[in-house]
Amino acid sequence: MKIRYPWILLICAVFCCGSSAQTVEPRHADARYSEEDFLPVHSSALSPGLVKSRTLDAAGLPSFFLIGDDPHSRSWLKKRHLRLTTLNAVGLVVNIESKAALESLRHIAPGLTLSPVSADDLAQRLNLQHYPVLITASKIEQ
Repeated sequence: MKIRYPWILLICAVFCCGSSAQTVEPRHADARYSEEDFLPVHSSALSPGLVKSRTLDAAGLPSFFLIGDDPHSRSWLKKRHLRLTTLNAVGLVVNIESKAALESLRHIAPGLTLSPVSADDLAQRLNLQHYPVLITASKIEQ
């Protein structure tokens, strides 16, 4: 079987290989690093802006979205919270300065996973320049 989009494996590995219901013993690296150690996050290839919707052929890809810590992303997140929750979408926060800013975004979107991640490579692979954006197995949309 030929994999059309090899990056799908990476995303699936990140989002599908664990359940929050499972109890996992911390690995050595987990004990040494906190989420704060990975902040700030800057994705130089991405900025807030308009995204034109388009189809995507990525069967099996879990739903996820890209946001930043900016007024456009905050408004988008508030308006789409219910849909994102229904899709069980995971949020990648691609431009953010601090733990306090990340907690503020999490307060807007209770129940959603938001993780700080540089997404320059992902932006290149998906031909994205702007966020906020929702990526599903069949569509890229704002």
